[in-house]
Amino acid sequence: MFSILIGLILLMVFAYLGWSIIWIAPIVAGIVALMSGMDLMDAYTNTYMSGFVNFAKQWFPIFLLGAVFGKLMEDMGAAKSVAYQITKLIGEKRAILGVLVASAVLTYGGVSLFVVVFAIYPIALALFRNADISRKLIAPTIVLGAFTFTMTAVPGTPQIQNLIPMKTFHTSPMAGSWMGLVSSLIMAVGGYLWLVGRQKKMAASGDTFKEISQAGAGSNEEQQALPNWIVSLLPLLLVVVLLNGIKLDAIPSLLAGIVLILLINLSRYKKFIPSINEGAKGSVMAIINTSAAVGFGAVVTSVPDFDRITDLVLGISSNPLISESLIVQILAMITGSASGGMGIAMQALGDTYYHLSQTTGISPEAFHRMASIASGASILPHNGALLTLLAVTNVTHKDCYKDVFMVGLVIPTIAVIAGIIMASIGLI
Repeated sequence: MFSILIGLILLMVFAYLGWSIIWIAPIVAGIVALMSGMDLMDAYTNTYMSGFVNFAKQWFPIFLLGAVFGKLMEDMGAAKSVAYQITKLIGEKRAILGVLVASAVLTYGGVSLFVVVFAIYPIALALFRNADISRKLIAPTIVLGAFTFTMTAVPGTPQIQNLIPMKTFHTSPMAGSWMGLVSSLIMAVGGYLWLVGRQKKMAASGDTFKEISQAGAGSNEEQQALPNWIVSLLPLLLVVVLLNGIKLDAIPSLLAGIVLILLINLSRYKKFIPSINEGAKGSVMAIINTSAAVGFGAVVTSVPDFDRITDLVLGISSNPLISESLIVQILAMITGSASGGMGIAMQALGDTYYHLSQTTGISPEAFHRMASIASGASILPHNGALLTLLAVTNVTHKDCYKDVFMVGLVIPTIAVIAGIIMASIGLI
């Protein structure tokens, strides 16, 4: 048990310092194996790599197609076109709401978080400038719109955090719909009210928009060059309808979305190959990062005394949804990745929780939804997506992490608690 604790602490410290989990995870897994008396080479070549390869084998097509879909939406101008129209309809005076809704629509349509960051930032910059809102609130607003409820809670979202539990609990993307809807409202409304309150306080103290550069401001010429927003919205709608309405698997749903983007943009065919290639490259890094974390989880579950830890976790409460949510949230915090933390949890305890769903009377859909929501309530300073967002928006942790912490961790944790209560009274 001590070896596992040391391993988790080391993984969190190294991740916080910015070291890549691709090479840190196997090293820390080796330390855990040595301290536990396991054979080092067998732990790496067999246990660690089996966990790594099995996750990649199961999920690489989703990562690949999701990344290609998002990159095509970005490079064809479709993502920006939809975002511009949403913010235009909402109005410049409600810049925070406009950026929030635009981010949420793109994320729910299947566009990856990283693509949403690059697509939304120029629009957010222009809106916040016109509304004279501090740039420090751009990153928290994007976090709320893209990294929280549409990633984990809204029923039917095609984001990987909602798809991973399906294999373990034999569920669909719509699992735990009522739990997801209520949790989404808590995160969306609570986060929005927090940001609006912060905007008023900052404005009162004179902290308003301060220019750094004109880069990415989103000129009128750029907006006019974008494709029609209704046409741009069609691939997003197609993915959601096929996945949740027709009940197709995520792979053909995303593939259909990609084909539709290509058909709509045939006149720009010369950009197809570079965009698809870049999307494919991005998917490789994403799947390797998550697989590395899952491989670490495989070693942890092989430690001789792991059953004692399992009993300890399950004994936290008589309600297994509490222990599941807590372990997923903690592991996601440690790894700096919602999908990575969930991957470790499902690798370690997924079968146990599925068995409990069969013996306790708690629906597998409740376990699915709570695992998903809890994975997103985990944004610590070393979170990988957050680091990318801060780099793109040119702000520091000191500038905005207080607000990111509230909308990305505190309020989502409240949503986790609400979801557990709903499941406990049978409102799934």
